[in-house]
Amino acid sequence: MPYGYHGTILHINLTTGEHYIEHPEETFYRTYMGGSALGLWYILREVMPGTDPLGPENVLTFSNSVLTGTPVHGQSRTTANAKSPLTGGIGDSQAGGFWPAELKFAGFDAIVIRGRAPKPVYLWLHDGKVELRDAAHLWGLDTGETMQRIRDELGDPRIEVAAIGPAGENLVRYAAIMNMANRAFGRTGMGAVMGSKNLKAIAVRGKQRPAMFDKERVLALSRWGRDHVDNIGALAKYGTSVVVKAQNYVGGLPTRNYSRGVFEHAKEISGQTMYHTILVDRDTCYACATKCKRVVEVKDGPYTVDRLYGGPEYETIATFGSYCEVGDLKAIAKANELCNRYGLDTISAGATIAWAMEAFENGALTLEETDGIDLRFGNADAMLQALDALAHRRGRLGDLLAEGSARAAQRIGRGSDAFLITVKGQEAPAHMPQIKRSLGLIYAVNPFGADHQSSEHDTSYMPKSSKRDLERLAMLGLTNPQDLDALNREKVEFALKTQYFYSVLDTLGLCQFDWGPAWQLYGPEHLADYVNAVTGWDVTLDELMTVGQRRLNMLRVFNAREGIGRDADKLTKRLHKMLTDEPNNGLQITPEELEQAKDLYYEMAGWDVRTGYPTAETLAALGLEWVPGLT
Repeated sequence: MPYGYHGTILHINLTTGEHYIEHPEETFYRTYMGGSALGLWYILREVMPGTDPLGPENVLTFSNSVLTGTPVHGQSRTTANAKSPLTGGIGDSQAGGFWPAELKFAGFDAIVIRGRAPKPVYLWLHDGKVELRDAAHLWGLDTGETMQRIRDELGDPRIEVAAIGPAGENLVRYAAIMNMANRAFGRTGMGAVMGSKNLKAIAVRGKQRPAMFDKERVLALSRWGRDHVDNIGALAKYGTSVVVKAQNYVGGLPTRNYSRGVFEHAKEISGQTMYHTILVDRDTCYACATKCKRVVEVKDGPYTVDRLYGGPEYETIATFGSYCEVGDLKAIAKANELCNRYGLDTISAGATIAWAMEAFENGALTLEETDGIDLRFGNADAMLQALDALAHRRGRLGDLLAEGSARAAQRIGRGSDAFLITVKGQEAPAHMPQIKRSLGLIYAVNPFGADHQSSEHDTSYMPKSSKRDLERLAMLGLTNPQDLDALNREKVEFALKTQYFYSVLDTLGLCQFDWGPAWQLYGPEHLADYVNAVTGWDVTLDELMTVGQRRLNMLRVFNAREGIGRDADKLTKRLHKMLTDEPNNGLQITPEELEQAKDLYYEMAGWDVRTGYPTAETLAALGLEWVPGLT
């Protein structure tokens, strides 16, 4: 019997309304395990190069892992994959909450969605049963309203719903899919793909919990996590926003669209200020004691905020705060609420508006083109007006910003590309590559664009890093910590090996606050034991690192078939900009340094140094010789 999974993958064709259940062999699960590795197994076979990301030929997958739904902290995460309408390469997005575990309990390990429904529909999965239901009455509703309507309609308040809002319906290229109305499948525009398929929501409910091979070992690991949750320090109490002041202190808080690294109002928008002012609760995901999710509420004033839509995390605070030079925490919380209501990735939304602010102030966008909105840095009302417009593609400004900053700059010209902070068309998160230089390398080479959760950050691998961080990294063969400003062979190896580790976490659907190679609650010493206790397998840490390597190569191969390789692995001029703020005056990552680091990275990864594509030898070693469309 299978342990940890059902052996059931749902395939549904929205064009015809037909579906079938696939029952893969155990070897399939042990090889791909879950997440985007599992999703890419189907996408690489079926999505042909040149496919329109918003066309019916694109395939959208939702994949749990063999660990999802077990009673251990940080395991309730699902990955969504499809060709990205934002980057034109692979789209990859994870979300937590209760929906991932409930999908498993509904009887399914993954969903593979093809085609386009002739009219709006939603998918209802319950205890192994599959229904496509009419969603015409839901079209146009925001994510919270959609969730409540479906629960009322199906008569169960415990149904979990993953839904798009108006942004996904209007094909905003960075639209998100929301569950619980506050957990986002953000990044890379998976909400737009779902909208292009006329799929409004996926509702799940069930009681089919897979057996565990050694339940007592699993429960012991859960108890260990509960007893050591304080190991992650203030992250549980203050959430990710605890780092706002720290980033600002070291000159690494992106400000004024990444023009500098210090924001004068950092304290006012920090996690500590949120905790003492508008925070009303700390939410959690299924079976997790960390409770890191922010819940805020504002009942009066110009920026009222509904607690249903959660609260802003660090990236959201930065993109709508320091990026836009907005120092009003309540306005930022309102922007977060609107993103979650409408279904938007907060990083791309905030960064695109920051780009537009700089373009406006430099004359590249006119007042006529902004529909009369005075889109200047620091104007919180203008920021929120632009956000509302882009979610609905309202007016000239809304339609422009809904395309993302890279396409918008291409459309208007006038030198506005000088203000971009994009990689492969996706806006950069709020960790500056001038300071975290190996992270800058990962920004460039990551298959789905700049991402801050695809490798460990440089600050964990320094001579002065904590003993626990360095002992854990040594388990990955990293035993020579480097100064923060190094970008040498050792630091490149650190970037790649931790990228493999983060890649296996995304394959196994594990939260990177609870699981990681350094400072997190659980470390490499726990990972294989957890997998084996659930599944009854005998995997090792080395085998799991290979799983992470396999996933990374599958993502990279998809891009290679689209012609996305070394030439696309680059940072914009703004991300190479020398910092002039104290304490980091003079810091930068030069184009020459990045190119040298890329040479080392490709060599270590087993990729062609000239093209950046995985070699046939590397793919064969990973069991990926079956991948079609490669020469």
